[in-house]
Amino acid sequence: MKKLINGVDDVITDTLRGVALADPRVEVDADLKVVYRKNMKPGKVGLVSGGGSGHEPLHGGYVGTGMLDAAAAGEVFTSPTPEQVLLATQKANQGAGVLHIVKNYTGDVMNFEMAAEMADAEDIPVQAVVVADDVAVQDSLYTAGRRGVGLTVLVEKIVGAAAEEGRDLDDCLALAEKVCDRGRSMGIALTSCTVPAVGHPTFDLPEDEMEIGIGIHGEPGRERVKLEDAKSIAKRLVDPILEDRDFKGDPVIVMMNGMGGTPLSELYLMYAEVKGILDAAGVEVARVMVGNYITSLDMAGCSVTLLSADDELLKLFDAPVDTAGLRWGM
Repeated sequence: MKKLINGVDDVITDTLRGVALADPRVEVDADLKVVYRKNMKPGKVGLVSGGGSGHEPLHGGYVGTGMLDAAAAGEVFTSPTPEQVLLATQKANQGAGVLHIVKNYTGDVMNFEMAAEMADAEDIPVQAVVVADDVAVQDSLYTAGRRGVGLTVLVEKIVGAAAEEGRDLDDCLALAEKVCDRGRSMGIALTSCTVPAVGHPTFDLPEDEMEIGIGIHGEPGRERVKLEDAKSIAKRLVDPILEDRDFKGDPVIVMMNGMGGTPLSELYLMYAEVKGILDAAGVEVARVMVGNYITSLDMAGCSVTLLSADDELLKLFDAPVDTAGLRWGM
C-alpha cells in the first residue's frame, strides 16, 4: 500500500488538522473530529451531517455558507459516534433547531438517532431526513433498504440554501424530504479502494471486469461483468434510474460524480454519453455538476445522480455557496 500518511491510526486526525489550517471558514474539534462553521448566523436552522471518512469532500468539505453548519467525521467508512454527532448538533444550534441529514446506513441512522435524543435532553429541537437514493440494490451489507449516496450532496446544497435564507426547521425538513423523493443514483467501480487500516484492496476486481451498482464503501453491487466502453457503461447507469422513477416533466439536475480515482477527462466523457441517453429519453437537463463530490477513497469509477427539479429546487440549487468542497456565486 502506498499512501501519503504518517500512520494508519492518525489518518483522520491528521486530515482534519490540515483542514483547519487550510480553510479559514471553519474550525475543527480534533478530539471528537467535528468540523463546524466559524461565523454562524443567529436564529438560523442548523444543518448537520456526517458519516465515515473516505468520501471527501463529503461531509466536512461542505461546511460553510450555503451548506452545512457542522459535520461529524467518523473513522474511514465507520459511522461517527453519538457523541460526535451531539457535538456537531450543539455547534450548529443557533436557536432555531437543527436538521440532521443522514445517509441510509444502519450505523449512521442509529447513532444520529441517539444523538438526537441526547440533544432533546438539552432542549435542542432536532429533525432528521434519511437519504436513500441508490437504485442498485434494495438491501446491502450496511443497510435496511436503499443506500444513501450521491443525492446527499444535493440535499445538503439545496436545504443549505433554504436554511441560509431563513426558512424554519419544519420547512427545511419538508424540503429535504422533497429532494429525497425526487432523486435517484447509480454507480459503478472499475477498481477497488484501499482502506489505510486494512492495507490492501477491499475486493479483487480483475483488469477486464467492472462492478455494477457498487456502494461507496466497496459493497458489492448488482453484478460483475466484463469491462465495456463508456457508452455502454452510461446506459447501465442511467437506464435503472429511469426505470425506477419517471423523470419526464420537470427538468433534471445531473451530478456526474467521480469515486476518487477517475480523471476529470473521463467524467466529462461519461457525461456526454449520459446526456445523449437523457436526450433520447426525453429528459431535459437543467443543471450539471461534473467532478468528485462523494468519493470512495481511491476507487476508480463513477456514479450518476438525477434530481427532478421544479422552479423552487432550481432557485435554491443556484444560490451562492462558499465551502472548501463546493464554491459558486460568491
